[in-house]
Amino acid sequence: MSRRMPKKSPSGQRRPAARAALPAAAGPTGWLGDDLVFTPLGHEPGYDYPLLVWLAGAGDGAHRRPFDLGRAMQRVSLRNYIAVAPVAAADDPPSLGLDDMIWRSIDRVCGRFAVHQRRIFLVGRGQGGSDAFRIGCRHARDFAGVVSLGGPFPLEESLFASLADVRRLPMLLCCGRDVVAASPAHTDRMLRLFHAAGASLAMRIYPDHDDLSRPVLADVNRWIMDEVCGTPAAEPSLSAS
Repeated sequence: MSRRMPKKSPSGQRRPAARAALPAAAGPTGWLGDDLVFTPLGHEPGYDYPLLVWLAGAGDGAHRRPFDLGRAMQRVSLRNYIAVAPVAAADDPPSLGLDDMIWRSIDRVCGRFAVHQRRIFLVGRGQGGSDAFRIGCRHARDFAGVVSLGGPFPLEESLFASLADVRRLPMLLCCGRDVVAASPAHTDRMLRLFHAAGASLAMRIYPDHDDLSRPVLADVNRWIMDEVCGTPAAEPSLSAS
């Protein structure tokens, strides 16, 4: 069963003493509970912002830089979104799953800021991109879109069980040309699956493998804003829809 998005409620999250609370001024990153949150420049308290939930994933090679939410959002947009990167707390039970961490982070942000409940996007990097596909497809009614930066779609996990819901969930995969060249069979199967299911996947391929580069994140901003505003993409893309 799909989980309903949280309703707005007064904030009251306990913050670890070693971490500073989110500053009142807009534009920086700061801590909200155990999570790292980015607020836009010129933040308007009465405006319901789209929310980007970042799943950073684990580094898997020398080309992976440590994830910096503020730097990433500077390259996406300084003004268009609120963003959160869920962080596990030291006292979290081992049974707490990634899904639960994401809902907890969304609850915290919606309790502190005005967020548009139907404009919540999952954005994952590397393994976090594959996780974004998993969680987005399992809870397709709760998210406005899924973006994977270099994380392959998990083909063997039957993620299209709720097909009618998945069909309305737009998804974007951004990856380097070397990744596609290394696994052409996976790419072919993925595109065939989306086409047969009638699901929507835009795929953009870049010359290098830097999934947090300015061109990649600028494309992410354009794609998300196209979904938010209901306008067609300005640039062509490979699409399985």
